[in-house]
Amino acid sequence: MRLWHEALLPYLPRQQLLGQHRECCALRGKGWGKKHATVDYVFKHSYLKLYHYHMEVIKEMEKRGYQVEPLWLQPKYRGKNCSHLETDILSKERIGKVEKESNACVYPEHDPEYLQECLENLACKGINLSNKTIVKTQL
Repeated sequence: MRLWHEALLPYLPRQQLLGQHRECCALRGKGWGKKHATVDYVFKHSYLKLYHYHMEVIKEMEKRGYQVEPLWLQPKYRGKNCSHLETDILSKERIGKVEKESNACVYPEHDPEYLQECLENLACKGINLSNKTIVKTQL
């Protein structure tokens, strides 16, 4: 699984968007820190970046009328089978420091090359998003 480029979130089909939510939940839970070639870059950054990315996914889900377990809105929540993050790992002081700039992606790895890679990956699945205006401006 991968974390899709943020510019694609509003255009992802239902299956990919809901899959993205499941991936974020898994990574925030027991998947945190476990090596995986496609999403390994996530672990180079603060856990809070994943939380902020997940909030972008949830925002798009809510726009489409999906309901999300409210516990996922809490930065320290890691799922039913994981304990909350310890205060020293995730303090209130650090939450504000990870906020992204309004036009920037949460992850610096989500650059134009990564966007193109994601578009090609989706095209292999029969999903063509390259004609979307936002995608063209990001390339």
